[in-house]
Order: sequence, then C-alpha cells, then structure tokens
Amino acid sequence: MTRKAEKQVWFITGAGRGMGVDFAKAALAAGHAVVATGRDTDAVAKALGKSGDLLVLKLDVTNHADAAAAARAAVSRFGRIDVLVNNAGNFFAGYFEELTPEQIDRQLGTLLIGPMHVTRAVLAVMRKQRSGHIISISSTAGLVGFAFCSAYAAAKFGLEGWMESLQQEVAPFGITTTIVNPGFFRTELLEPASVTYAEPSIEDYADRTAEQLKWWQAQSGQQGGDPAKLARALVAIASEEPPPRRFIAGTDAIATAKQKVADLQAQIDAYRDLSTSLAFDREPAARAR
Repeated sequence: MTRKAEKQVWFITGAGRGMGVDFAKAALAAGHAVVATGRDTDAVAKALGKSGDLLVLKLDVTNHADAAAAARAAVSRFGRIDVLVNNAGNFFAGYFEELTPEQIDRQLGTLLIGPMHVTRAVLAVMRKQRSGHIISISSTAGLVGFAFCSAYAAAKFGLEGWMESLQQEVAPFGITTTIVNPGFFRTELLEPASVTYAEPSIEDYADRTAEQLKWWQAQSGQQGGDPAKLARALVAIASEEPPPRRFIAGTDAIATAKQKVADLQAQIDAYRDLSTSLAFDREPAARAR
C-alpha cells in the first residue's frame, strides 16, 4: 500500500450540515480542493466559510440535471474530480406498514437513486481521467436490518449492492470505490430537520412504536462516534493506493459486522447438507446421433 501525495479535488454531497461539513473541513485542512454541494448553498457557505480551494454549488441529489450541472461546474473550476463522497442523507423511521409509499420513495430517492444520479455525472469525468475514487456513506443498517428502520435499511442495502457491482465495472478505468459503514456518530441525522417518523396508524404497533420513539429521540446528541475523526479517517483512506473497498467505522460498527459474519456462518453451517444436495443427480445422457 502506498500513499498519494498530490492535491485532490473532492466533490461532497450534503455538505451543509452533519457529516458532510466535517468531510469538507477535513479535506480542506489536508490541502485539497473541495466542491461542497447541498440544496441550500447559503447553509453550505455559512458552515464552511471562505477558501480559494472551495466551490459551493447547489445540488439536490434527487435531481439528475442538478448532478450533471454540478459536475460540469466542478470541472470548469478545478479541471478534474478525484474523490466523490456520496453523503447526502435523510431518515424515515417507522414500521414498514406505517410508512407511506411516498415516504419510502423519498427515502430511496435520497439514499439510493440520488447517489446514482451524482455518480453517473461524475463517472464521465473520472473515466476520461482514467482515475478517481468513489466513496459512498452507508451504515450498519446496510449490513443488518433493524426494526423501525425498514425503509432506511432497504436504501442502504441497495446502495451496497450497487456499489459492489459498480466496483467491478469501473476498475478497468482506474477508478476505485469504498463503502463506509459508520456506527452511531453524533450527527444531525436524528434531529427534526433530518428524521421523519411514520405517523402511528396501526394499533398492533402502538406500544412498540412508543418505545421506539422514546429510544431514538434519546439517542440524538448522545452517539459515541466523533464525526470529525471519521472525516480525518476518510481523508487518510482517500490517500491510500489502493484504498479499501469497505471501511467499518466505529467500535460499535465492528461489533455489528462481526455478529453479521457469525450469523451468516451459522446459517451456512446449519443448512450445509441441504444446500449442497441441490444439483442434478447426474447430467442427462447425450442425445444419440
């Protein structure tokens, strides 16, 4: 493993609040140029201040035209894009039956289709360069499903499958990918501006919904992970050659991942005999001529 020494151009989505602000600040502090994007450019500019290495752009990740325009503007200013961080996020929490189809559409739109729009726009630049690094922020909910997080987990599981497939598609062009699975970090994801709770509507879920709401609301501002440290870790990862294809971020995330591996192994072992008995007993005889 070697380290890249040259100045990079970072393109970060959701850079007006939460982890995105920390990612942008860390990249700037490391001497890189940053294209910081968000739906509210005033919020992005206020959060990051001024720098000759900073370009603030409007970008709603659910709008493919916004993504294409932002990629063009980034290249016009800096000439290239070296690191894309798919970070923009939101959280629709609730039991699946109580989440509306529109809420699920919005969850998938931001966390799965949005990164696809932005990556599609940036890939055209990276392919021409024959270099680039795509970092997508997933979650432990991209590894394990959790009650009350069905829509969020669906989007993150989808993100992971897409990214793992994309890695194989773009590697011949010198483009690398990294999936980041953060545990609980002290961000704004659980604050009212980012999280939407399903409207309780089914009596069978009422007691559990009340317990879940109490638990989630108590977590806001109490998460153990430091997003500034995660941001510095991402800068370090982006300087590696090659970077990791996956980064499990946080002690709690590592514990979740290890349990997932153990659960998968237990399922493999429990049904190994049945699973390995499913091939044809013998190949059909060749048709006589």
